[in-house]
Amino acid sequence: MDLQDQTVFITGGAGGLGQAMCHKFADHGARLIIGYRTSASAAEALARELPGSGHSAREAPVEDSARLAALAGEIEAEYGRLDILINNAGITRFVAHGDLDGLDDDLIDDIFRTNWRGAFACVRACRPLLDAGDGGLVINISSIAGVTAMGSNIAYCASKAAMNTLTMSLARALAPTIRVVSLSPGLAETEFVTGLDQAWWDEQSARTPLQRLASPDDVAAAALAIATNLKFSNGCIIPVDGGRPLT
Repeated sequence: MDLQDQTVFITGGAGGLGQAMCHKFADHGARLIIGYRTSASAAEALARELPGSGHSAREAPVEDSARLAALAGEIEAEYGRLDILINNAGITRFVAHGDLDGLDDDLIDDIFRTNWRGAFACVRACRPLLDAGDGGLVINISSIAGVTAMGSNIAYCASKAAMNTLTMSLARALAPTIRVVSLSPGLAETEFVTGLDQAWWDEQSARTPLQRLASPDDVAAAALAIATNLKFSNGCIIPVDGGRPLT
């Protein structure tokens, strides 16, 4: 298999996109470390149901740098290697862009602490392991919102734009031993964004040239392609959005 015996750590691994990526990478022979913040039972159940062996669920609150450093030590002790880090953990909440008062300081800080600083902290903690292997890879799960500036709220858009800049900076800094790529989904069929009715989702599908939203499997397939086929891609943004920016 493409990824036989490779070790893959996915933050936010028990969520909609995370689960799809775990299944996709396990199907291709990888051993999955499923990072979670609060969803321990879901992560543990996922580890049991994945094909293959060597999967585990680990507490990985990305805002806790000390815990991430300890987890990197656990990965080294138990797996002996880390080949791929997927920064998938993220948070948001719908706040209309014109509602500046609704986007309070606490929410802004929470979004940047998780979506940007958390991704950087994971790379910082895992760099020695990724550096030691035969071509480490970091995939940052970004968003179309980081390019179009249209998304669940202004801070979320800004955090994903910052993640894309982080990808480019790290790709330069960590080359040639570690590649860093942003994967940028459009609206995806998950429960990540709450508080919106079905009519809103139907409208978004109709406005996408391919007439549907991204599925978790679309995103997982793109992540797998970055790991297995697009091996000369580095410091770039790979869109999975059905052509949404064209409308």
